[in-house]
Amino acid sequence: MAGLYDYIEENLLKIRSKVNRVCSQAGRDPKEIYIIAVSKTFPADAIGSALDYNQLDFGENRVQELLEKETEFRDRIIHWHLIGHLQTNKVKFIVPFVFLVHSVDSLKLAQKIQSEAAKINRVIKCLVQVNTSGEDQKTGCDPKYALKLVKEISAFENIKVKGLMTVGRMMENEKDSAERDIVRGNFRQLKELFEEIKSHNIPGVDMKYLSMGMTSDYDIAIEEGSNMLRIGSAIFGKR
Repeated sequence: MAGLYDYIEENLLKIRSKVNRVCSQAGRDPKEIYIIAVSKTFPADAIGSALDYNQLDFGENRVQELLEKETEFRDRIIHWHLIGHLQTNKVKFIVPFVFLVHSVDSLKLAQKIQSEAAKINRVIKCLVQVNTSGEDQKTGCDPKYALKLVKEISAFENIKVKGLMTVGRMMENEKDSAERDIVRGNFRQLKELFEEIKSHNIPGVDMKYLSMGMTSDYDIAIEEGSNMLRIGSAIFGKR
């Protein structure tokens, strides 16, 4: 297995270099940008290699896969991010260890997280997922209800809202300027929502993270204010 995932170090260096370049052009500090390595479908050895190269934050879509991997790294410092849709019946499994849940999109899900977190006296950091692309197949609350949802969640003692997340519209051609403009609009809408919610100074809410941007569009996301990127194939390779 030694050497099999050496390319991950090179990919991480390339990503960080490109993030630095985009930040420089956009007048932003690259130190503000968190890179979440999306490790779904990749084996524990690949995660271990990324960890060895000082990548601490990892994103998983499916709870079952996350649980299997979490047991492999209990002796290491690692931050697990649940970035996929979370079903209420799976909440109890991740509450003991998850670092950040990116995909809270309903009051019902928040109530379940509160209930399970209270049982073990843990505060769970969450992002409210907003569907800015309007695509039916995507989860996330309607943008017009985001502020209301954040206010409702703020009443829970065992949940801390830390910001917002969205997934931009999937592009068929990543170089097409018209498609990129649509994605930019998705990200800009989330940034505006983020600033609006922040301006309300809601007690118990800390608007710190704006999670938007993946391998195909993270440069646009940085330009539009993202500080948390979810990068998979550009780090681990094609699935």
